[in-house]
Amino acid sequence: MSRSLADSRRWMTLGTEVIADAASRLDDESFDAATPLPGWTRKHLLAHVASNAEAIGHLIHWAATGVETPMYASADDRAAGIAKGPTMSPTELRSWLSSSAECLGAAMGQLTQEQWQQQVVTAQGRTVPATETPWMRAREVCVHSVDLAVGIGFADLPDDFNRALCADIQGKRGLAHLPPEVADAPLPQLTAWLAGRPHTIPDAPELAPWL
Repeated sequence: MSRSLADSRRWMTLGTEVIADAASRLDDESFDAATPLPGWTRKHLLAHVASNAEAIGHLIHWAATGVETPMYASADDRAAGIAKGPTMSPTELRSWLSSSAECLGAAMGQLTQEQWQQQVVTAQGRTVPATETPWMRAREVCVHSVDLAVGIGFADLPDDFNRALCADIQGKRGLAHLPPEVADAPLPQLTAWLAGRPHTIPDAPELAPWL
């Protein structure tokens, strides 16, 4: 499925609003609750989303200046951002989630058409144009909004986002064809299955969490 820069920025904006609202709905006492992601509490998850905004911001700086700026200095640097979560209070985490997202959005808003075409390198080593970064961020905020388990599901996200996400994950998982057990599943449930999240598709093959 083709997706435009405008699509990705729209989904990113929506997902940013959704995850901020989800975090605001959490009682402070529930921040230590487990998520569907192995070994991660909600504090780990929110710290990951906040630090991811800063990491993608490094790629936007690269695109704006031409100065090579990797997302993370090292794998340990990425892990350190996540590990900060359990050490922070719910108020601090909400603030970091909000401020990092605001900074990223503002930086993207300053890029020229030429700068959006600047080649950058993701944490996985892929060389992509900066136009790919809003999609990278949209995936993070939308999927992890579901992971917070506050009543948000893939059915609450736009169909066009779910279709784009399904196509993306299917390609990354190397699934040339969907297995017959999931072929006729409703789109939100198919998205959940492909992402390795809880779903209601009977007899679907088990997949590990993606993202």
